[in-house]
Amino acid sequence: MIPEIGQFALALVLMIALAQSVLPMRGASRGNLLWMQTARASSIAQLVFIGIAFLALMRSFIVSDFTVVNVVENSHSLKPMLFTIAGTWGSHEGSLLLWVLILATFGAGVAVLGSSIPDALKARTLSLQAWISTGFLSFLLLTSNPFEQVFPPPVDGNDPNSLLQDVGLAMHPPLLYFGYVGFSIVFSFAVAALIEGRVDAAWARWVRPWTLAAWMSLTAGIALGSWWAYYQLG
Repeated sequence: MIPEIGQFALALVLMIALAQSVLPMRGASRGNLLWMQTARASSIAQLVFIGIAFLALMRSFIVSDFTVVNVVENSHSLKPMLFTIAGTWGSHEGSLLLWVLILATFGAGVAVLGSSIPDALKARTLSLQAWISTGFLSFLLLTSNPFEQVFPPPVDGNDPNSLLQDVGLAMHPPLLYFGYVGFSIVFSFAVAALIEGRVDAAWARWVRPWTLAAWMSLTAGIALGSWWAYYQLG
């Protein structure tokens, strides 16, 4: 039942992202404040439902739900809990789910914390962020479904590569992704500013905190990955 909830949440998020990619942008071009303000609610809704999907997949790993192909291929019932949880983002499908979760996190962050940003710029930024989310969500659902199921379920899963079962590598991908994906909001800000024809000192102030957050996380992720590669691979 839990994997089905995660699957439904992902499908719902795709519909929300599609609406967000059109309505706020249209509202900004027409000066319709109500349409622009829908970006805030839809950004938060995206984060909530992607969070539900991510927790559903994580729960499948924690309880060793071998009806889920992703769990079968990337977990084992005897693995330590840390590496069991890290298996959530240790596969192609799981890492893509983490990717869209971080996309939604930055979008919701701007929606909630960007009160000083002009309505039109914020609406266009969040609309562009939704376009990025739509692309990745479509790819996730159509080609890399993390909740694909198998029947009958196997007795146990396949243990992943032993090199990946390391504390450093368990933390490396989330930090790295937070940095890489975090720069998407900077891209969205930049394109929104170009549409408005406004790139000035005020725009730089609005973008700076999101750029710094992504930059610091990316630096930490690269440093952790380097440390892991040095002592694990020599």
